Amino acid sequence: MSGSDDTDSLIGTLRGTVVSLVRRDGPDLSARQLAVLLTCYLESDSQTVRGLAATLDVSKPAITRALDRLGEFDMIRRKTDPTDRRSVLVQRTPKGTAFIRDLRGIMKEAAKAKPIVEAGTRKKAARAAR
Repeated sequence: MSGSDDTDSLIGTLRGTVVSLVRRDGPDLSARQLAVLLTCYLESDSQTVRGLAATLDVSKPAITRALDRLGEFDMIRRKTDPTDRRSVLVQRTPKGTAFIRDLRGIMKEAAKAKPIVEAGTRKKAARAAR
């Protein structure tokens, strides 16, 4: 498989995953919220607002807004760091863990699925067949 085929496959998996997430019941996360959530759940170290901002290279207020929304969905919880009361730790929740588990399944299905053909590609193929 060439590099272009690999990339097309990855893009197809990403598209299939996003389409499935949009169609399902439950919260519709922005790209930033999803990046924050994935970082919190896939990194082994405890996360802080400051650390997330540095890791994702975005401002602390942007992280705070994403965490506010994720907190509304009960996907994360914030707690003051007992060793440094100026710092806020981001904690995982059962609902967030379930979302990540579901996301893994959705991605596996999207990777197995046939790629969704773009509407413009179908039209071009139909014209070429004439």
